[in-house]
Amino acid sequence: MNSTAIGDLWDRVIGSQPDPPVWLVATTAVVALAAVLPHAAWRLSRNAVTIAHEGGHGLVALLSGRRLDGIRLHSDTSGLTVSRGKPTGIGMILTAAAGYTAPSLIGLGGAWLLAAGHITALLWGAVVLLTAMLVMIRNAYGVLTVLVAGAAFFLVSWLTGPAVQAAFAYGVVWFLLLGGVRPVFELQGKRRRGGAPDSDADQLARLTNVPPVLWLLLFHVVSLSSLIGGGRWLLGM
Repeated sequence: MNSTAIGDLWDRVIGSQPDPPVWLVATTAVVALAAVLPHAAWRLSRNAVTIAHEGGHGLVALLSGRRLDGIRLHSDTSGLTVSRGKPTGIGMILTAAAGYTAPSLIGLGGAWLLAAGHITALLWGAVVLLTAMLVMIRNAYGVLTVLVAGAAFFLVSWLTGPAVQAAFAYGVVWFLLLGGVRPVFELQGKRRRGGAPDSDADQLARLTNVPPVLWLLLFHVVSLSSLIGGGRWLLGM
């Protein structure tokens, strides 16, 4: 690839694209909601939220100076991120807190990019992040899941036109914003029934002596605030 082609590609990635029509933004929101609310659809689509959840753990572990040993994604939509470092302290607290907040915060960042017209940059950024995450996956199902997700972003960004790219990007961001809310309510329900004794909220409680219910409240605040703020950006409000 010559320098001119590289320059054209770079301009395409960092350049801005026109805002899609309001009806397309609204339609992608409805489609995303349909992927989150029905139980049958959620059993499949929740895999994407798990990628963001475990990716959040992994990224914050690295940023806080911990050593990331690996990430596993399972077919029941659960996951596990293993890192090494001090078993206590701010790095461990931030790493534990990153999981349930990551999908919503990624969605909020995506909404900001889309509001600024950077549709292609969002798609290519997702490809880069998923490729980096792939290196740390330690099981076959996880590799398959991340490969499929990365391939979808790459093919849409490389082979389709502006309208399809916009629909895909807006749908993904709506899904992260909406899909970031449901797992927190699910965790709250499990804990109410005596389940999930080693959840992120419980681990955080042991690390900080702050009750798990307050960590759940924080997760709710982050997810709902991100949905409201990101939704306003996407709708141009």
